[in-house]
Amino acid sequence: MMEQVFVVTGASRGIGAATASLALDAGYRVVRASRSAEESVGDRGWDARCDVSSWDSVQDLMSRVESRWGRIDVVFANAGVSVDTSFTTTAGAGPSEWADMVVTNVCGPAFTARAAMPALIRSGGHLVLTGSAAGRGVRPENLYSATKWAVTGLAQAIRAEAVETGVRVTVVQPGLVDTGAIPASRVDDPKLEPADVGRAVLYAVSQPSSVDVNEILLRPTGQAAHR
Repeated sequence: MMEQVFVVTGASRGIGAATASLALDAGYRVVRASRSAEESVGDRGWDARCDVSSWDSVQDLMSRVESRWGRIDVVFANAGVSVDTSFTTTAGAGPSEWADMVVTNVCGPAFTARAAMPALIRSGGHLVLTGSAAGRGVRPENLYSATKWAVTGLAQAIRAEAVETGVRVTVVQPGLVDTGAIPASRVDDPKLEPADVGRAVLYAVSQPSSVDVNEILLRPTGQAAHR
């Protein structure tokens, strides 16, 4: 049997990089996709350039992976960005900077799902999306939180459409993660390590094919639910 193939977007750092490393350790062939990647293909690891805000880029990635490695078994739609926002003041990023975040965080996983689904249907595979604990409640002055609300709804919509296909769909919703991009106001808060989230992803995809882990919510010990 061919080795299973695990595609991770946003794999240059943080959660994506940690998950890719864990997937390699688990025996997968791993595609580490990111905007900044220098293209390099090995026997089990592939650094691939992909901009998830571009449908053409994502579609090209999935086509190249299936053509070279013959299959796609897991796709982790993890790429995302965050900027500080305010709707009542001029604090944080200006509205001209918001569009990239919304397209990357909402259209990005939607494009990834659409491009990957034919291959995942063929393999009986698994789609995982990175949501956020911030997408489960009200966060004042926080457009990022709204994009992660959208990811949760997106996961539910994809799962409902894919129910007869054998493809499993999981949304992982981490609390604060130590990715190097933490707001100054939260540097002293409890944090998850990126590998903590990666282990949650590997838990979901390692379940028997009869088990579909729909959602995983994980926070660092001591993080308040409203944070």
